[in-house]
Amino acid sequence: MTIRYGARPPEQQRNREVEATSKQIWSTAVTVVWETDADAIRAVLPPPLEPSDSRARIRFATVDMGTGIPVFGAGWFGVRARHGNVEGEYALFMPMTTEQATVGGRETYGEPKKIGGVSIERNGDHLHARFDRMGFPLAAVDGSLGASIDIPARDKVDFYFKISPSPDGKGFDTEPALVHVRRHEEARDGRTIDGTLTLHDSPLDPIADIPVGRIISMQYAQVATTQDGEVVERVPADWLLPYVHQRYDDLSVLGAKASK
Repeated sequence: MTIRYGARPPEQQRNREVEATSKQIWSTAVTVVWETDADAIRAVLPPPLEPSDSRARIRFATVDMGTGIPVFGAGWFGVRARHGNVEGEYALFMPMTTEQATVGGRETYGEPKKIGGVSIERNGDHLHARFDRMGFPLAAVDGSLGASIDIPARDKVDFYFKISPSPDGKGFDTEPALVHVRRHEEARDGRTIDGTLTLHDSPLDPIADIPVGRIISMQYAQVATTQDGEVVERVPADWLLPYVHQRYDDLSVLGAKASK
């Protein structure tokens, strides 16, 4: 009898998250880029990250891993940032519809993933994409598909902090790691979207605090991404402690709201 929780030999000790994300994976994606408030971006960036410009981005996606696993929803919400001379993006919120999609990226790369609702509904040329979580609607795109467009391939860097909270509730048990994840992205079947982006308020996921200004682009496409990551430096705990709440739920706010 094989005890499946037992130790595995070296040839079976594999990081499935790294293997999966290093392969080209296609998704259906709705992506919006807009101008936002520079002070809002500055407020959410932990050091040593700094603002690079005043852009924010949101993506709603449904992902087919091609492995027999059902299609799942994946979201991304964040702002432009810079680490030294490296330009990139800092994610504030990454809702995922499955545990597998949430845990792997969070533990391997430090991605701020949470289980939440992500969907894209298309009826002819009408499109509706949305985030929701813990009973709160968070974001929605409503619109119509427009002209076909070419979306150039691009290389980008995402910044994440990989942390390990201490079991005594006081800070971290190791120094936080700043991770650079380098992504190569290709797109096909691109279309413009004539529509609106709405961010809704939530006490748990306050993405509405990043104001929506002038829309720079709103696109629908099939998108494929490959990635690799590395720890580039260790960060003093005091730098990151004021920002840890970005990735954890303070459920006490729900109780306080209910008691009013």
